[in-house]
Amino acid sequence: MSARSEPDLSGKVAVVTGATRGAGRAIAVELGAAGATVYVAGRTTRSQQSPVGRSETIEETAELVDSAGGKGIPVRCDLTSVSDVDALAARLDRLDVFVDNAWGGENLVEWGKFWEHDLERQLRMWRNGVETHLVAIHRLMPLVLRSDDALVVEVTDGEDGEAYFVNLPYDAVKSSVRRFGEVLARDLREFPHVTAVAATPGFLRSEQMLEGFGVTEANWRDAVEKVPDYALSETPHYLGRGLAHLAADPQRRRFAGQCLSSWRLKREYGFTDLDGSQPDWGRWYEEVVKPRMAGVEVEADPESYR
Repeated sequence: MSARSEPDLSGKVAVVTGATRGAGRAIAVELGAAGATVYVAGRTTRSQQSPVGRSETIEETAELVDSAGGKGIPVRCDLTSVSDVDALAARLDRLDVFVDNAWGGENLVEWGKFWEHDLERQLRMWRNGVETHLVAIHRLMPLVLRSDDALVVEVTDGEDGEAYFVNLPYDAVKSSVRRFGEVLARDLREFPHVTAVAATPGFLRSEQMLEGFGVTEANWRDAVEKVPDYALSETPHYLGRGLAHLAADPQRRRFAGQCLSSWRLKREYGFTDLDGSQPDWGRWYEEVVKPRMAGVEVEADPESYR
């Protein structure tokens, strides 16, 4: 596959957990746009809402996958429930692309000192963000091994352990998931047909993030005055496109065990975000954010990083 060719996942079977909204939804859609059949796993359906309390549904995501050119199959699945995941696994003969993305902790995060927060909320965030991944790995990996060319992606937040997330359990969840990609790669050394990685978006414009800043995708730049770094934000589709390219890359095993960011995938495969831009949060963070945190102000044009 050339660096700028469109990914082709025709005939591939994918599962995306936590695919109701945000990065999970966009990843499912972009895998579908490349021709994959995508099992859209999540808790919120048109008849049953998850404790997160948002309106997005797995049926909507599956329809978006269909519209993009793939085949979307919604599966109501609570990833903390082994029986739910077993029921999902029973529908599959093999699994070519497994995106382990469940999270469900956005309403549980309390920024600041852990010992000042509600303990049960923080423990529930851990269960939602870590146990879900472990259950999915345990039940779905045997299906991955049946594929003759498979990719496993652990979706996290942060390229490495350098970022300070101002919440101990949140940091622990995302660090653990990042580590899962590395450990799985080691576990899979004797299976050269399977590649495991972790992956992270940059400053994400998910549905909830947009609402939190009081903007929509149409006018998201209005939030930049309040939060200048938002100028380097990206849609969830940016990471989705990167992972579609990765899944279609026959040489992807060179990345085994690494945490691949949206901006690194962009540098590798040359794709764009939905608006045609190529935001590079990693370079912005290194050249502008880090010096600022050290007390050094840097004059930089955000557009030159897009």
